[in-house]
Amino acid sequence: MIRALYTTVSGLITQEAKQDVITSNLANVNTVGFKEDNLAVKKFDDVLIENYDKIVNGKNVRNVIGSLSQGSSIDGVNTSFTQGTIDDTGKWSDFAIDGGGFLSVQRDNNGANNTYYTRDGHFHVNSQGYLVNDSGDRVLASAVDANGQTIGNPSPIQVGNEELKLSGDGTFTIQGNRYRFSTVNFTDLNSLKKMGDNLYEGTNAIQSDNVSVKQSSLEKSNVNVINEMVNMMTAMRTFESNQKIMQSLDETLGKAVNEVGTIR
Repeated sequence: MIRALYTTVSGLITQEAKQDVITSNLANVNTVGFKEDNLAVKKFDDVLIENYDKIVNGKNVRNVIGSLSQGSSIDGVNTSFTQGTIDDTGKWSDFAIDGGGFLSVQRDNNGANNTYYTRDGHFHVNSQGYLVNDSGDRVLASAVDANGQTIGNPSPIQVGNEELKLSGDGTFTIQGNRYRFSTVNFTDLNSLKKMGDNLYEGTNAIQSDNVSVKQSSLEKSNVNVINEMVNMMTAMRTFESNQKIMQSLDETLGKAVNEVGTIR
């Protein structure tokens, strides 16, 4: 009976975590470039149930009853990087990635410049003239030579009073110099870690000039509201079922402790 309580509680913990993931998805349904998360669940190793009640030729022999599940556990949170719908905004500082890839931004963490990656291209120009995202992180770009090849290391884009205009090859000109957004891709998207502010951190970024960037457009969240609502109702029903089972087990255990064997 104690084992059954542990199994039921593991189900409660799993469903609670699932509800947290679903709530986060629904809260970010209008977040530009947001990618939905899904909770991966696995089960604990089954245990073999057996006894020696079976008698053969006057001897007790091993009798295998079967396996018993020990409940579920959280295996991790996976992010779905499917393409979101791209909407035209008419604003020059909005950019959307069509297909795979990420834009690079630079954040000043107490003097240390860290590079993060995002699908959120809702940018603006700050008071210093740099192109930044909603969190104030500077958007990175690389210089482009006469042959259209990127050269040097990516650096923040200082736009000033100019407006970017992407050409067909994804380059743009600022103060007479050609640049291209610093776009990257990853061999293993599962290695990306969400850092908050719609940013990702990854260690195996591959610089890629083939990422398609559209101007005056934004990629919407890929969260399907209807699916998430159905998932939430399913998680709530499963949680309630586990809760009722746990209450029943608790009552049965209470009777076993307080009533069974009582001298009358």
